[in-house]
Amino acid sequence: MNRIRKIIKSKAFIGITLIIVLLFLNNTSYFAKPLGEEPTLLAHRGLAQTFSMAGIQNDTCTAERIYEPEHSYLENTIASMEAAFESGADIVEFDVHLTKDDQFAVFHDWTLDCRTNGKGVTRDYTMEQLKQLDIGYGYTADGGNSYPFRGKGVGLMPSLTEVLDYFPDHSLLIDVKSNDPEEGKLLASFLSQLPEERRNKLAVYGGDEPIAALKEALPDMRVMSKATMKKCLIPYIAAGWSGYMPAACKHTEIHIPEKIAPFLWGWPDKFMERMEQADNLVVLVGGDGSEFSSGFDSKEDLERLPKGYSGVIWTNRIDRIAPLYNRQNNSD
Repeated sequence: MNRIRKIIKSKAFIGITLIIVLLFLNNTSYFAKPLGEEPTLLAHRGLAQTFSMAGIQNDTCTAERIYEPEHSYLENTIASMEAAFESGADIVEFDVHLTKDDQFAVFHDWTLDCRTNGKGVTRDYTMEQLKQLDIGYGYTADGGNSYPFRGKGVGLMPSLTEVLDYFPDHSLLIDVKSNDPEEGKLLASFLSQLPEERRNKLAVYGGDEPIAALKEALPDMRVMSKATMKKCLIPYIAAGWSGYMPAACKHTEIHIPEKIAPFLWGWPDKFMERMEQADNLVVLVGGDGSEFSSGFDSKEDLERLPKGYSGVIWTNRIDRIAPLYNRQNNSD
């Protein structure tokens, strides 16, 4: 009986060992090649003024807490996007809101009150009226003693049409700030008028409802929301050890906090290889997912990246990060 028990234990040990070895071999990055030589750089809101993230909430007026300006650009403007690309950005992210005349204004905040000399929301105004506002009105680095951009932002709020016309060949990430499904439908109608090759360089993310509505109306569009990420990552976490790729991961986008990424099967290179084969754009963001717009904004931040990482990284300071990769830097 003891001999039988020993044999059973021995076989169980061998079986468990084989499973562990197979898991390792199927998910190790040793046999996966990096997808490139350096990261793809995604510039959040173009080249923008940055601010302290301490204690930030959804309704925090970040324009009132900017650092001392190091450049003259304001977020979500054509000039800031152009400067980001000239600095070396591969992709530029920007935000859109619906207007009274069913256009899409490129602007971040839920209301106009923080950054501009206007009140209310973009839906209260036509695009022409929004262009009369000063989008630099509310910026201050010293608690309101001075406003370095006041009077300099009149006419600088662009429409989505203007951005796409100005950057006809660039990769862009569009953030839908509302959770209105009708906004998703309108955006789908707008994007459907673009050539397919242009849409292939665009991606859209935002609230679950507008993204679902957009995807239903425009199935070939690359999109992302919390719902789409869950549909992709939850099954992958459950069965990705086997190499299984959920259908929901195909031709989409996922944003992964750096502290969560190491727990994904095959991270980094094997995971990235699988996602590339699924035509999934993976964007690595800073922190654990609880911070707002946390990015890789300094040399010290980049040192936290996996060795040889060549996926997309999110940065709020393209002017600092791009030169570290010897990218062209022509911004002021």
